[in-house]
Amino acid sequence: MRRAGRTIALLVVLGAVLAVLGAGPAQAAGYRYWSFWEGSGSGWTYATQGPSLVRPDDGAVQGFRFSVSKDSQDSAKPRRAPEFAKICADTPAKDGTKRIALVIDPGTAADAPAGETPPTQRTACARVAPDASAAEALASVAKPLRYSSDAMLCAIAGYPGSGCGEQVSGDGNGSGNGTGTPDASASDSASPAGSAASSASGGSGGGPSAGVLVGVGAVLLLGIAAVVQARRRRG
Repeated sequence: MRRAGRTIALLVVLGAVLAVLGAGPAQAAGYRYWSFWEGSGSGWTYATQGPSLVRPDDGAVQGFRFSVSKDSQDSAKPRRAPEFAKICADTPAKDGTKRIALVIDPGTAADAPAGETPPTQRTACARVAPDASAAEALASVAKPLRYSSDAMLCAIAGYPGSGCGEQVSGDGNGSGNGTGTPDASASDSASPAGSAASSASGGSGGGPSAGVLVGVGAVLLLGIAAVVQARRRRG
């Protein structure tokens, strides 16, 4: 009976370990979307608000990158540096307006929806009203824009032709790079994917994360403690 009890305890521990490890592959799913960035001399920073809420000052640089990602830690940045002087070199200042430099990066073929090819990345200098938002600056140079019913930016200059923040697999089969969920796309809220990615880890590998390994270790320790306690009682 004692041997049977120990066997059952070990099986319970093993089952718990396998259950924890089994949660790892679920992190591979992701979303394809346009992310929104703010540029500075130090590089790109993931925007904390959507472009329709951001009202940049004259001389600001705003970036948009189409990719597959799970959160702001993992999201791909625009591949061009945020250089206002170069982007707006041919657009002189004008009274009653402001200039916003825009970097529009449609991403790579790996991020593109099936059957679509990403256009070439480009820059533009938008001259807009002093109170214009980043979304209005984008609309002035990159039409047509397409939005979802909840104000998520779905397409810039017609790309992509369909879809909006859709979930993709993480198997690297051309449906995306499998890195995860969108976190702060160009919508009125800071992130249409923030809630979807709230429990995702910052890593991008397919194996168990550090948190999973800690959980496994805790389960094993509990199992060992139970066996030791049982032996003490028998003694």
